[in-house]
Amino acid sequence: MSDLEGLTRNLLKKGYSEQEIIGRLVQEYHDFKEIEESLAIKLAKAILDECIKSDPSSVSEIFVKDLLDINKAEVTIGEQGVGCRGAGDFFVHKLIAELSETDYKAFLSPTSLDDAGAVRMQEIKGLRDQKFKLGDLIIVSKMEGIHSRLSDFPFICGFHVTRAALRDLYVKGATPISIMIDVHLGDDADVGKLFDFIAGVSTVSDLAKVPITAGSTLRIGGDMVIGNRLVGGISAVGVCRKLLARRNIQVGDRILMTEGSGGGTITTTAIYSGNHEIVKETMNIKFLKACETILNSGYMENIRAMCDVTNGGLRGDLYEINYEANCGVNIFEEKVRMLVNPNVLSMLDKVGVDYLGVSLDALLIYCSETISNDIITDLRRIGIKCDEIGYVDDSNQVFLTYKDKKRTEILPKFRESAYTKIKQEIGEKTPGSLKIMEKNIEKAAEEVLKKRQKIIDYIKRKNNI
Repeated sequence: MSDLEGLTRNLLKKGYSEQEIIGRLVQEYHDFKEIEESLAIKLAKAILDECIKSDPSSVSEIFVKDLLDINKAEVTIGEQGVGCRGAGDFFVHKLIAELSETDYKAFLSPTSLDDAGAVRMQEIKGLRDQKFKLGDLIIVSKMEGIHSRLSDFPFICGFHVTRAALRDLYVKGATPISIMIDVHLGDDADVGKLFDFIAGVSTVSDLAKVPITAGSTLRIGGDMVIGNRLVGGISAVGVCRKLLARRNIQVGDRILMTEGSGGGTITTTAIYSGNHEIVKETMNIKFLKACETILNSGYMENIRAMCDVTNGGLRGDLYEINYEANCGVNIFEEKVRMLVNPNVLSMLDKVGVDYLGVSLDALLIYCSETISNDIITDLRRIGIKCDEIGYVDDSNQVFLTYKDKKRTEILPKFRESAYTKIKQEIGEKTPGSLKIMEKNIEKAAEEVLKKRQKIIDYIKRKNNI
């Protein structure tokens, strides 16, 4: 895929002549499209003209210039590891959560760094004064992004992103009631790619008995991006009466885990390492069935929280959970290893991927000791492996106890386990300039908060609010 607008702006910034830029754009067009030279030149000139005219530096009115300008951190998304599910990503997402906060608070907001968000119906402005029998109904919502490396495999891309979205509702104790689709394709993507993606989404919809209710289909960047990439996400909504939030976890709770065969990440690892046969191991809805069984049980009152092993693997999830719940955990590594699909584990070992640092699509359950065996028995009865892998303590650390009784503290790496060759080349090490990077990122976040308030004040004045 080629971002023609981004390329043009970058070349202008570097001082390339207009003729050089047009020549480069024409080459990009010929790389992706079978078009005449005259048309390619015509399109290239149009792009160059739009990029020059839209440059914020040419704007004289200060308010508009501030509105269009970006408060740059001078740190790229790649350098910081955003989306790579490690310590670098967690740092940025904590700032994103803070930026998402307004005077109107959610019952479970982004600052909780939880799997999903939630609002209580009785607290929604405009509804609380009406004569609805809302009781303690809670609306839970989730937005799940498509795995970037599955763009060329749209059916499994749609399948895994939808399953992941529903997963995050279930772990909050919610019953899913709606699936919504947001998909963007490059200008040169075949329409069949769109249909294959939707088929993957609707497969999960059918199996989970949750309807698709709305959606949006767009081109990436309109006419400014060429290629056949597919990006986007799935949002889902659910309802519950009791919210299984991480903040409910107590010292002494037992931690259970179900079997993990992986989702989008394991599928990506399998495809790009040439182990295609492993893909079929991920095609199941055992996670969803496990959650349904638990939600329909008689022991929900003794379950504190649930979550899925995704972001940065078990080491990353436990770190985030401890942060929110203000607790510590001791995990028995041998118990965890026994719950990973053996074919998946064998592949990870073969390609040199730490299984503790990748998404396993396993369910974590924090519960009272009194119901631990009941949950394990119920899940095994429906063919889902489950075992107790550890317990909650007050150490505020993640300890891993190995078979030989050796106990080690584990922390998330700067990036998740490198599960493809390109990720292994980039590495997982923390940059030496991390402190400077973080300081610049925090400054950019502070500046954008000021910008937001300036815009709010402007709109309020204009509309006499």
